[in-house]
Amino acid sequence: MKEGRKQAVSLRVSTADLRKVKLLAERLGARDSDIIRFAVKTMLARLAPLCDSTLRGRALLPVFIDAGSDFFHHFDIDTARLEEIVNDGVAKSQEVDPDDLKLIAMAGMQQAYAKLRFQKMTPALSSGGQTNTEDQISGRLRGYLYSKYVDKESSSDAAND
Repeated sequence: MKEGRKQAVSLRVSTADLRKVKLLAERLGARDSDIIRFAVKTMLARLAPLCDSTLRGRALLPVFIDAGSDFFHHFDIDTARLEEIVNDGVAKSQEVDPDDLKLIAMAGMQQAYAKLRFQKMTPALSSGGQTNTEDQISGRLRGYLYSKYVDKESSSDAAND
């Protein structure tokens, strides 16, 4: 198939999902297919780094940090699979600590367990007088991982320029 040409595909969706697609289309004055194309394009943009087989290790971390619990649940990704996707064949300097991958997987699957593990691993970051909600935990986890891997990577790239 030539790039740019559209192709019809068959898609199986639940009745509830189809009803939501139709309601969205009606409310926006669009076709059902426009809604589905938008959903596919949005998902592909969000997961784009996973389409690049040359990206491994720390470069993939933002995708999984931001993916959310739906992603882990839908694709049934556990710690072992996440470690394989992220760290398989990566240079040691780009590797993500297996304990951090456990945190990401647990945050995606089991918020309460991830909260306990995160508090044990980072007592200074997790102490505070606030009540912990899922958003606060995922926000602190995101901050911890970005500061450890992503921000560190950005500053080392700047130093190398």
